[in-house]
Amino acid sequence: MTVKPGATRSRLDPEPMPRRDVLGLLSLWSMATALLFATVGMFRLPKAAVLASPSKKFRVALPDTLAAGEPFVPPGRAVAIYRDPEGVYAISTICTHLGCIVHATTQGFECPCHGSGFTASGEVTRGPAPRALDWLQVSTSGGLVTVDEGVTVPSGTRVPV
Repeated sequence: MTVKPGATRSRLDPEPMPRRDVLGLLSLWSMATALLFATVGMFRLPKAAVLASPSKKFRVALPDTLAAGEPFVPPGRAVAIYRDPEGVYAISTICTHLGCIVHATTQGFECPCHGSGFTASGEVTRGPAPRALDWLQVSTSGGLVTVDEGVTVPSGTRVPV
């Protein structure tokens, strides 16, 4: 409310608020808001913000119809498991070039991203892959095959069935 010159103010009229007081109150409110958001963020810290991923070690039962030298790729895994007269072995299907998932073919493996080719034992036949596919640790118990995707073994390592 503005007071006209020469008019008297009523004692019931509210006191005009100076600009400095308005700015001071605004700064207090913004500080309180920042403190509130910081507190909310602090309470969210103990909760992990990562997605659960499947275990690197898994068990699988090989199909009885699996022929010698034929790959078995478990659903959702980047592993090809083979059974032959010498035993069971597993080869990673992650390309050693840039990490694409290679596809099993009749000749071995082929990378769909950059065209690398691999033999059935994982050796490189054409680049740009710098090295062979990794062989993974395998163990057997009770008819189940346990594969550990986190442990590599020398190429040619088989576990007798």
